[in-house]
Amino acid sequence: MATDVTQQGLGSSPQRPAGYTGIEPGERFARHDMQRGFDGLETADTLERGLGWFSIALGTAAVVAPGVVSWVCGTRSPALMRLVGTRELAAGVGILTQADRTPWLWSRVIGDTFDLAALSVALIRRGTRGRAAVAMAAVAGVTALDLLASLRATGSRAVPTVQGVSGRTDIYLERSVAISKSPEECYRFWRSFENLPRFMQTLESVRQLDEGRSHWVAKGPLATRLEWTSEITADRPGEEISWRTVDDSGTAHAGSVRFEAAPAGRGTIVRVSLHYSPLGGALGAGLVKLLGHDPQSRIREDLRRLKQVMETGETPTTRGQPAGQRSLLGRVTRQWGIS
Repeated sequence: MATDVTQQGLGSSPQRPAGYTGIEPGERFARHDMQRGFDGLETADTLERGLGWFSIALGTAAVVAPGVVSWVCGTRSPALMRLVGTRELAAGVGILTQADRTPWLWSRVIGDTFDLAALSVALIRRGTRGRAAVAMAAVAGVTALDLLASLRATGSRAVPTVQGVSGRTDIYLERSVAISKSPEECYRFWRSFENLPRFMQTLESVRQLDEGRSHWVAKGPLATRLEWTSEITADRPGEEISWRTVDDSGTAHAGSVRFEAAPAGRGTIVRVSLHYSPLGGALGAGLVKLLGHDPQSRIREDLRRLKQVMETGETPTTRGQPAGQRSLLGRVTRQWGIS
């Protein structure tokens, strides 16, 4: 989950001459430095998902070939290794499918402690000391990563609440992107809700009902269609737009987009916060994540497309570009509207 880059100067920007496009001399180098800072926003999510897939791979190997893995580690108990594999599989599935990864990340830390204790026993035995020492060094390195990810997840576990949201929201997401346009320009583009389907791939249409309400139509999983009505709860030109679903909407949803002036007035940080309840609850969210189309990835891709639309005026597309043949799973998910 992205963390705040700055709260200073929210919604404020220096006076600019008429026709200013948001790009100043030397902007290329300033944007490079700024973007390098934003790259760190995705580090936590990437690390957590990487540890999840590592658990799946290690657990599969330990369950399928416990004797081999046990020999490599310098231990002498394939049965114990099979239990370790089962534990790793459970942790990996939990990290990759659950909205709150924190308990599963800490379960890895606890498991690492157990593994280190088991390997310390193997160090005493003759004939296994070399392999056990190598395995212990590897586990110690993984333990450091597990501890880092767990502490980060614990620190960001508190989820902000949204007052007045119709229904219960299970998931909170936040993403940011740096755009070389002024906060006012970014606000005007987003405030014209008809522009949103230009960069939100799953959104089919947004129709303005009145000054404060709009009707949204989006593509859902398994070729379904989702519709809801939203109302604006905060509208500060050049600074922020917030919305929520109304009482008669079937989709519990709320969010906000903030337009923060970047340091030295060089562009805008567009920060999107989203609360929602996924179709099918936790099970549905887990299935979508395993298929590689989790909401975090969707928001990241949508913001990348927004950046290109705002800075170049062109909507990104892969239409007409060569592509390899999809796998059977890919063709099935495409057919049913999952991908």
